[in-house]
Amino acid sequence: MTNFTMHDETTAPEASRDLLENAKKAYGAIPGLYAVMAEAPELLKSYHAVHAQFVDSGFTAEELTVVWQAINVENGCGYCVPAHTAFAKSMKVDDAISKALRDQTPLPTARLEALRDFTLTLVRERGHVSEQDMQAFLAAGFSTRNMLGVILGYAQKVMSNYTNHLAHTPVDKMFQPFAWQPAQAAE
Repeated sequence: MTNFTMHDETTAPEASRDLLENAKKAYGAIPGLYAVMAEAPELLKSYHAVHAQFVDSGFTAEELTVVWQAINVENGCGYCVPAHTAFAKSMKVDDAISKALRDQTPLPTARLEALRDFTLTLVRERGHVSEQDMQAFLAAGFSTRNMLGVILGYAQKVMSNYTNHLAHTPVDKMFQPFAWQPAQAAE
């Protein structure tokens, strides 16, 4: 198995060190995802930039969580699902939303379900979303800007999900209470 270095602020390339130091201050530890990404400072910096842009894209905390977790679950990311469950809690997102996303069961509102449906269609169809699916998304109260925002959220998740798939990033202690496995892996 290919081994990826889990960097800290002393072993990382110089261009990654500030981001790792900031993460350690914010979380009390360097998340494993950041420790792996630090090997490629451009990836770590891009991940942070895209994350900040997605958070500012106009979605509510619940909606951000739906996009992130729908993609995390679809991609089977055993690191990101627990991490975003913890983030959802910190953003005061109702636990019922997190549970529905993790378990792939109905969400509490039609609007959130429409967001999950659109997100999964975008991912599964590689961006080739039908006019009917776009109109259903718009009918749920979203906009074309929101469609583009989902693409931004997906760009962020490609960086993290795929990094974790390659590196088999272990789930950090702070996220372990929210451990998750894809349904087929749990069987």
